[in-house]
Formats: sequence, C-alpha cells, structure tokens
Amino acid sequence: MNNRVITIGRQYGSNGHKIAERLSERLGIHYYDKELIKIAGEMQNITYEELLKVDEKRSNPWRYPVEDDVQMEKQFRFEPMNDVLFYTQVDVIRSLAEKEDCIIVGRCANDILRDFDNCKSIFVHAPLEKRIENVMQRASVDHKEAALLIKRMDKQRRYYYNYFTDKKWEDMSQYDLAINSGTMSEDQIIDVLTALYESML
Repeated sequence: MNNRVITIGRQYGSNGHKIAERLSERLGIHYYDKELIKIAGEMQNITYEELLKVDEKRSNPWRYPVEDDVQMEKQFRFEPMNDVLFYTQVDVIRSLAEKEDCIIVGRCANDILRDFDNCKSIFVHAPLEKRIENVMQRASVDHKEAALLIKRMDKQRRYYYNYFTDKKWEDMSQYDLAINSGTMSEDQIIDVLTALYESML
C-alpha cells in the first residue's frame, strides 16, 4: 500500500478539525471527518441524522439507541447503532487508505490503520484554557459552558476510543507525533505536517 495517510486524533477545542482542513488544502488531498458518517449511512441505508447521534460515542450497555424495533431494519435491531456505525467506518477507512492519499480525523483511525506502513498518526492537544477560548469563539458560549462542553466531549471521545480499541486515547505511545496547538501557530503546524507527509514518499 503506497498511499500516504495521516490520521488526526484531537482533544475537543484543540482545532484538530481546522488543522485537517487546512492541511488538506495545502496538500491537495481529501480529508474525511463527518463525511465518513455519510458514506457509512449510504452503505447501511441508515440516515445521516440517525448515525450522527452516535458518532464517536461508545455503545450504552443498558439500552439500544433505537427502542422501537419498527423504526429500524431487522438486521440492525439487535446490534447497537454505535457498533453498526463503528464497524462500517472501519471498512470505509481501510478502503479509503487503500484507494488514495488522505487525512482522516478521529474515529480510532490510527488504530484501524496500525498495520498500514504508510500511515502516520497525529494527536492534537492544547492547554485547557486555550481550548476554552477556542470553543467560546466558535460556539458563541461563555467560559463555563465552554469548559463543560470540553469535559463532556473529551469524555465521550475517551470512552469511545478506549471501548473500541482496548487502548488509552490519551496514551501518546498510540501516536507517531503529538502537537500542542496552544504553543504552535497553525502555519507552523501545517508546515510540520506537510514535511511529514512529503517524507513518506
């Protein structure tokens, strides 16, 4: 597999998505984030809106995401929607990596592609106050709401990653490179990741 793939894990509010978007523009390759949900939905004939509700969330061990079985096709009634989405995205992510150079955001992609030789995994983090500032700006919320949102979203991502990989989301040994977006400018980060991408030839 000669395609070059960069996966980006990120703390909420660290601007990982924005970095992926800018890197995509710089390199002229696609980045995949929520588009993965759309592709998975088309494969399973499930609406984007339903899958979005469970995106990057682990299964609830006490209940199924859809309680009324007439709302869902028979083949999905006994499997939590979270699992349907995750395992479909596994197939999508591996297929994309085999087909093209690309950037994949979140969704345990670093672990899914751990056996791909030409894949580099990045984790973007930042100090809490910097992340609060970012979330306040982009979500138009106050300091308290931003802090609560960060706590909730990081918890969801941590549980999701740990549940589906049996590894630790914030264990930096899972990644090739950790980047602090609170101490580096976006331009510096894009330069570093561009150099990394070009070195994968």
